[in-house]
Amino acid sequence: MKINKYAAIDIGSNAVRMLIANVIDRDGKRYFQKNALVRLPIRLGEDSFTSGEISSKKINRMVKSMKAFKHLMKVHGVKDYRAYATSALREANNGQVVIENVYRKSGIKIEIIDGRKEAKIISNAKAFNTLNMDKTYLYVDVGGGSTEFSILENGERIVSKSFKIGTVRLLNNLVSDKVWQEVKAWIEKHTEHFSKIYILGTGGNINKLYKMAGIKEGKPISFLTLNAIYEKLSKMSYEERIVNLELNPDRSDVILPATQIYLKALRWSGAKVIYVPQMGLSDGMIRAMVKKHPISRE
Repeated sequence: MKINKYAAIDIGSNAVRMLIANVIDRDGKRYFQKNALVRLPIRLGEDSFTSGEISSKKINRMVKSMKAFKHLMKVHGVKDYRAYATSALREANNGQVVIENVYRKSGIKIEIIDGRKEAKIISNAKAFNTLNMDKTYLYVDVGGGSTEFSILENGERIVSKSFKIGTVRLLNNLVSDKVWQEVKAWIEKHTEHFSKIYILGTGGNINKLYKMAGIKEGKPISFLTLNAIYEKLSKMSYEERIVNLELNPDRSDVILPATQIYLKALRWSGAKVIYVPQMGLSDGMIRAMVKKHPISRE
């Protein structure tokens, strides 16, 4: 058996995350095992989507975060890593300046990826090996700055699109009715000819909603259950959600707009349930990274 560690750094609009995973090769097969996950609520989107650039204060926090991640990777003995930034840095006027500053001070090299590459990585059907891929899915990944939608048919991604609808944008009232209508039209167009379709949801918010629902692992969450949770959350204050439901402060506000997006996707697609594999961009990054390495036969 051979075990190597890889790290994936996901620089999102709401939080910055680093996943360290064990990649285990044994008897000609490869297994993935989450080893450690660190999440820092820097919320770059607050700057990028409102003022158009990342503030010096948050740049400093980014540098400190990447320095900490580098030390953690050394302690864990990580073989290789990737660091991808999504919509917040993609749209910031000083996004390139930020990644150059981070590289100079921490040695962490960040790549800004577009929505299409992001969707391709996180909707890789091979990452969802616990699901029945004979079913047709509308894949929905809700982030802070954007939401990726894909159609997965027979395990293949046949079409995808990224829209500038995300939880941080919604909190700052930066999503127009026109964008909502574009999302509705896209979903209806690409799902109307399927007699039955299911939602496949990823992202920190749907993972938290799934846990709150108390559903057995592998089973989907229904529209009715998700809507009931939304009604419950809506009646609570920001502080009550933190204290009574033990939500992190940076989760307590974004979870409501995230739930809205999933509920709308269910309505517009005609789907009745959401499957939640509890995987995301960082999981896809790990798999993409090791794909070039042949499975060890040791």
